[in-house]
Amino acid sequence: MDKYIYELGMKVRDYECDLQGIVNNANYQHYLEHTRHEFLSSVGVSFAALHEQGVDPVVARINMAFKTPLKSGDEFVSKLYMKKEGIKYVFYQDIFRKSDNKVVVRSTVETVCVVNGRLGDSELFDHVFAPYL
Repeated sequence: MDKYIYELGMKVRDYECDLQGIVNNANYQHYLEHTRHEFLSSVGVSFAALHEQGVDPVVARINMAFKTPLKSGDEFVSKLYMKKEGIKYVFYQDIFRKSDNKVVVRSTVETVCVVNGRLGDSELFDHVFAPYL
């Protein structure tokens, strides 16, 4: 059984590459964040609406292991699954190159919620994420 609960296809754009012709390392964080945001959107969560309610999910820590570089025009799939550890939601995110299904990046993204200016649990996230944990 596949552990991933969400996946998003994307394509490398020329301006995301550095002088070596490969995707600059910082852009992988953009890919990972875009995947998380699209996942949240798919389950009905709006960052703007959350902020208006005083709930701000934030990244606390990211660990990334680079395996295979992407180049301009490469298509890839960004996948994720998640777990809850205390007040943290931990997203396990992996990126695969479509042409050969090689692992590009393996990452762990720890997120927490700031609720009305204080670190804490979010009942909304507990409810929305329950089916995926």
